[in-house]
Amino acid sequence: MSGRGRLALSAYAATLLAAGALIPLVEGVGWLVQAAVLLGVQSGVGALARRAPLARTLTLAAQALVTLVLLTLVFARDHALLGVLPGPQAVMRLGELLVAGGEDVGTYSTPAPLTDGIKLMVVGGVVLIGLAVDAMAVTFRSAAPAGLPLLALYSVAAGLSDGGASWLWFLLAASGYLLLLLAEGRDRLSQWGRVFGGAARNSGGLADGLSGVSGGPSPVRTGRRIGVLALGIALVAPLALPALDSGLLGGNGPGNGKGSGGTISAVNPLVSLQNNLNQPENREVMTYRSNIQDPQNLYLRILALDEFNGSEWRSSTRRLTDVPDRLPQPTGLGGDVSVTEVRTNISASRSYQQTYLPLPYPASEVRVGGRWRFEPEGRTLVGDDGQTTRGAQYEVGSLVVEPTAEQLAAAGQPPGELLREYTQLPGSLPDVVAETAEQVTEGSANAYERAVKLQDWFASEGGFTYDTTVTSGTGSSAIARFLRDKEGFCVHFSFSMAAMARTLGIPARVAVGFTPGTVKSNGATSVGLRDAHAWPELYFQGVGWTRFEPTPSRGSTPSWTRPEVPTDSASDAAEPSADTSTEPSAAPSADDSCPPQLRQEGGCGPSQEPGAALPTDRDTPAGTVLLMVLGAVLVLALPLSPLLWRTRARNRRLGSGGRTPADAAARTLAAWREITDTAWDHGIAPDESLTPRKAAARIVRLGRLDTTAAEAVHRIAGSVEQVLYAPEPRPAGGLAEDAAAVRAGLQASAGRGTRLRATLLPRSSVRVVWGVADRRTALAERWAGRPEAGRWSARLRRLTRQHG
Repeated sequence: MSGRGRLALSAYAATLLAAGALIPLVEGVGWLVQAAVLLGVQSGVGALARRAPLARTLTLAAQALVTLVLLTLVFARDHALLGVLPGPQAVMRLGELLVAGGEDVGTYSTPAPLTDGIKLMVVGGVVLIGLAVDAMAVTFRSAAPAGLPLLALYSVAAGLSDGGASWLWFLLAASGYLLLLLAEGRDRLSQWGRVFGGAARNSGGLADGLSGVSGGPSPVRTGRRIGVLALGIALVAPLALPALDSGLLGGNGPGNGKGSGGTISAVNPLVSLQNNLNQPENREVMTYRSNIQDPQNLYLRILALDEFNGSEWRSSTRRLTDVPDRLPQPTGLGGDVSVTEVRTNISASRSYQQTYLPLPYPASEVRVGGRWRFEPEGRTLVGDDGQTTRGAQYEVGSLVVEPTAEQLAAAGQPPGELLREYTQLPGSLPDVVAETAEQVTEGSANAYERAVKLQDWFASEGGFTYDTTVTSGTGSSAIARFLRDKEGFCVHFSFSMAAMARTLGIPARVAVGFTPGTVKSNGATSVGLRDAHAWPELYFQGVGWTRFEPTPSRGSTPSWTRPEVPTDSASDAAEPSADTSTEPSAAPSADDSCPPQLRQEGGCGPSQEPGAALPTDRDTPAGTVLLMVLGAVLVLALPLSPLLWRTRARNRRLGSGGRTPADAAARTLAAWREITDTAWDHGIAPDESLTPRKAAARIVRLGRLDTTAAEAVHRIAGSVEQVLYAPEPRPAGGLAEDAAAVRAGLQASAGRGTRLRATLLPRSSVRVVWGVADRRTALAERWAGRPEAGRWSARLRRLTRQHG
């Protein structure tokens, strides 16, 4: 193999070894195989172009063109010309996938599901890094700077991994870089001829002229030793620095923790519940099969929030025990209530990772592998010593409790200790909560009738609107605001009903989990991210903790709260199917993500004879290569500069500032500027001649905004008028939320092309040009007023006359 061939192969191997650091970030390793194939084709095209030979710039252009065709073929074939050529539609499709991939990266925790957007980002990123490495190391014959893109690839993986990337990935990436440097050094030496090192070996080792005996090691062996020594120092040095809690090689320093994108956090499930409900894709988190007669009653419960301190609902600290073979009888359940035991087989996806095991309530028996502990009061299973639900398969026996309205109405007084614990309320709870509860339940004869009236008032009679974009508050003020504004999602409905029930003396808590899901064609039921839910549980002596459903359009209304209550509901007691598996995606699989080991170097090809001619291919200076790489990065980043500027401007305008009245006024005006620029990005040019009120009406009319977005525009316009005209402006709240609602409304009413342009090429980015022009004018005016300007002008006039 020629020197350039070995160098190209080393560049290919170095890129793949560095790409191994991305394996922990996404599910599966199929993307790496695909990237290896595309990278191989790209390297082959470069080898053919160099063999032709073509000019170096033409070689790089040919590789870039083939890379674009390959990415189009894999990710945008349906939009390509003739199914292969990257036309405008294909480029637009690739742009859409990149935007979607960026949103997915910010949504899911690692390992993230391999969505089309994420797949394009990882595969395309590896291929582009491979192109840069091949261009620098092989085409321009300068391998040392090729470590920069390899380092960038590893750094991205280290930054996105939980606690940093493993030392193994750093070792592999560094080994690939050393392999590239050794290949280049061997190629340089081979061009100069035989290296004197004593008598040649008769067999084994390196070829003649590249090794020596009698204590005279060859330059290649010396280079290897230096490389290994440097790599060892890089691995050991961080261990000797106690101040670094988590460095380049990762670690478990303070502040590291699991992300919650795409999962419900084990610490506080409400943090990501709203995010799950707003996901663009209802990603599957688990599937199950059950012999229950009515699947709509099979809520999968994670845990119960039983303590309300005024700022949040949370779980009390409870004692954990070993999981018994048979779980104890549910608290408060009497023998005269209709109970049917059912069996459910559940398979959790490998992307669903948290420490509470979703169970039908109340569970009577759980068969699950791993390290799990039982919390008796909430009847939940908690992972111990790092145990999570990822890829778990388990079988649950649970009770279908079906009380009648008469049994609930005749419920006796709860035990004193339970009543005290589950009716506690903070002193910060506004009086309007208890007053509203009394008004809604007026005329009720018992606790059951009060609970049903509360549920019906929230679900249908009170005029509430289900809206997942409302700010997710959980404290006392959030409940009062929800009762006033009457818009929110399951968190607001469940928290408010539980708090109001406690004001009426009814023990209450909030359960968090999933609604029953959707039945698939194969008979299994799929549960997705959008099935995340919260609902209140109220206690009735003789029945126990009982589910209610105050959230409109979510879940199912319990039969015991409907006007016509069924008298009997027999359940199929047959065992579930022996085939407990669901889809392959939900089943655990072997972890085969370990990258291939570094191969030993083979023997060298025949070296040139002594006295061979000096090499004719002069290497490009490293500085020139760096400038070319920076230029290429600039060319790639230039089309994204409007998007980056627009994102930065939005974050700066809607970010929090000071607390003085001047700061509040500045925030209001900045939010108004953000709304007008967002409308401009979607094709509604600003009209400075209009008042804020008329400008808001124009945006609502031309943007075809829905009610929520229209109200948000008018709220901010009213705040702007307060700032401009009122002697003492009232402070405005929720500016960022209102701006986000307007942006969502404009995107919902716009076409795909308009949305794409508003994201990638926003019209308001012209403000950058205006700003540069204004600064240039200001500098010119400032310079014209300085004495030095007159002296320089006089000198220029004298020089002109002298040479004229």
